[in-house]
Amino acid sequence: MNRSYKPQFGFAPRLAALYAGLFILGGIQLPFFPVWLKAKGLDPQMIGLVLVAPIVARLIAVPLVAREADRRDALRAAIIVASWLGVAGFVLVGLVEGAGAILIAYALAALALTPVMPLAETYALKGLGQRGRAYGPVRLWGSAAFILGTFVAGFATDTIPARYLIWLIAAASVISALTALALAPLSAAAPLASQAAQARKPLLRDPAFIAVLAAASLIQASHAVYYGFSALEWRAAGLDGTAIAALWALGVIAEIVLFAVSGRLPPFMRPTVLLMIGAAGAALRWAAMAFDPPAPVLPWLQLLHALSFGATHLGALGFVARRAPAGQGATAQGHLAIALGVAMAAATGLSGWLYGAFGSRAYAAMALAAVAGGVCGYVAYRTHREAAL
Repeated sequence: MNRSYKPQFGFAPRLAALYAGLFILGGIQLPFFPVWLKAKGLDPQMIGLVLVAPIVARLIAVPLVAREADRRDALRAAIIVASWLGVAGFVLVGLVEGAGAILIAYALAALALTPVMPLAETYALKGLGQRGRAYGPVRLWGSAAFILGTFVAGFATDTIPARYLIWLIAAASVISALTALALAPLSAAAPLASQAAQARKPLLRDPAFIAVLAAASLIQASHAVYYGFSALEWRAAGLDGTAIAALWALGVIAEIVLFAVSGRLPPFMRPTVLLMIGAAGAALRWAAMAFDPPAPVLPWLQLLHALSFGATHLGALGFVARRAPAGQGATAQGHLAIALGVAMAAATGLSGWLYGAFGSRAYAAMALAAVAGGVCGYVAYRTHREAAL
């Protein structure tokens, strides 16, 4: 009895450690990898091109790796292998010289690492479901760790030359890979009996579904200039690494607060309404950023991350989950993931050119993308009037 209980007790802490490892890596890499790229002599256009690599890699690697992991029933093994290949990829990125070599090395690292998060989510939902545990309290450790990673990197940028930041990222990837090794094996639970197959609805011919994909993609893609160049812009304005980390952390905290209270939102906050709120928050945020606001205004704009990212994320996932017919949930979420990836890849590549040509005025294009996303959200709202959505 005790032998069967102990692994169940240890599963959630080990999973929480994996999320912490993954998001410490993200908290360091996302804001400060562009700083390292600039220190290596890459111009804004090339930085934008390099940052597209993981987005494109997600479209290639995730379906292939996930399908193979499912076929072999080897989620844990796939997470471990992909994590350690990612470590090797970041070491290679740190060793190569020249923009072209960095692009190739980072693309290889991205091919290894981009499947880890969807694999981890699948592993988590399966394992926690087997043990009757809730997902949210475990996943929150990832968001907290993202903030920690951002502050660690912020302190590091104030104490070490920017050209050494890649080794901090590589070290974080080692931590993430070690937490993957510590994952508990999934128990071989008998699969649930499948429900009778329903007639497949043509999701990609559903106007409301397409409108939601377009809305979420445009609003999330409007973050491209922020993700790629906010740290560079704020450093040029005189903010140190700690201040930049604090600004990024504030946005994540605002997002966490929204997620924490999302279960108590009033009934009229349907997914399509959340999408429109997200679009409004994004349009306001990026329009203000286009005017190069003074430092005291930045924290207030960062709080809008709860809307521009958080409300959009909740709205899109909520709509797709409710709209998908029985047995097509994964297919519907896959359509959303692909749409988000394609839009972000295009916006990230474009952001390098925009920022190089116009500086902070590039945020104006992001505001327009958010407005377009809001229009698509309104189309979805008008097209689908059912109270549940």
